[in-house]
Amino acid sequence: MQLLAVGLNHNTAPVSLREQLAFAPEQLGQAVVAARSWFERIDQRGGDEAAILSTCNRTELYAASTVPDPLDAGAHFLADFHKLNYAELRPHLYMLPQHDAVRHTFRVASGLDSMVLGETQILGQIKDAIRTADEAGGLGTYLHQLFQRSFSVAKEVRSTTEIGAHSVSMAAAAVRLSQRIFDKIAEQNVLFIGAGEMIELCATHFAAQNPKSITIANRTLDRGELLAHRFGGRAIRLADLQDKLHQYDIVISCTASSLPLIGLGMVERAIKARRHKPMFMVDLAVPRDIEPEVARLNDAFLYTVDDLGKVVQTGLESRQAAVAQAEAIIETRVQSFMHWVDDRAVVPVIQSLQENSEALRLLELERARKMLAKGEDIDTVLEALSRGLTAKFMHGPQQALRHAQGDERAQLAELLPQMFRGRR
Repeated sequence: MQLLAVGLNHNTAPVSLREQLAFAPEQLGQAVVAARSWFERIDQRGGDEAAILSTCNRTELYAASTVPDPLDAGAHFLADFHKLNYAELRPHLYMLPQHDAVRHTFRVASGLDSMVLGETQILGQIKDAIRTADEAGGLGTYLHQLFQRSFSVAKEVRSTTEIGAHSVSMAAAAVRLSQRIFDKIAEQNVLFIGAGEMIELCATHFAAQNPKSITIANRTLDRGELLAHRFGGRAIRLADLQDKLHQYDIVISCTASSLPLIGLGMVERAIKARRHKPMFMVDLAVPRDIEPEVARLNDAFLYTVDDLGKVVQTGLESRQAAVAQAEAIIETRVQSFMHWVDDRAVVPVIQSLQENSEALRLLELERARKMLAKGEDIDTVLEALSRGLTAKFMHGPQQALRHAQGDERAQLAELLPQMFRGRR
């Protein structure tokens, strides 16, 4: 069984490609089932495991499989599922086997592979992805153990290092960028599109600047009103955006929509209605909520999740000591996990030895019972039982030694005495 991680992230692919490989939340369970079937079609033995993590910054397939080339199989699955050209996708993918896959999993869970170094949101996203994979039947012994350990590693890294002490969140970066356009956020009307965790975080940061008004636009009005109430704002339906977009100076969007919610024409009309007063827009969604062509408009300042990523890199130097400490913790835990994997590899051999030994024991025991039934002396029966067991247990090793040649015979001659050196 080989562990692997295949995917792309903000370091290997632009948002334009990440949004093509992204899985919608409602797709994940189906995709996990499809991934297992993909591996099992290649190797009929079955038992393959799969989990998929898809966020605005990454799409990754984690798997444990017995296929001959599981990395290549995983990469082709991602391309096939999304109907993408494999040759064009491949240069952006990382394909990590065994140790590397485990190390990557632990780094992702600990926030070391995030756009915002040390951020904590990724851990919750991983837990959601694993819960979905488990419900879809994708988890087995290997992935279950891998992710349980990744949660423990993340907790250890966050509690023993200062990896997140100097981090700048995406939400804080959005506030910083908006202040380049508007001197006083207190004089601006702010619109948040969506009502998820990222929007809640952004709303918290902008609310601290006391904007003129806060509005939440959401597909479900009740959920939007619940979030708006927290910040003294109001809620509108997504369907109302067409007529009301021009009222807002700052627009932050992050939904799970598979298609853009705000098109070029809608923004052009809003800018015209605003008499070309600047509009600051941040699209944190992958796939994107706002058509990228909007960035070409003179009075619309559109930033994507990748643009904000450049802002959050400030202060990276002050975090390097914490990173080194976190990497050391992770390396130790990787070695521990791989020892567990190696132990798992010999479990079938141990089980087979136990089954064979039990079969030999039962055979000799039945023979002894027959001797007793015939009235033979107990000492004679015990002697025959012990000799019979010894002969049967030694038959295999003796035959192997006789038929082996050269280096193999030398190795067996060295190992067998150690294996049969019993306790005294």
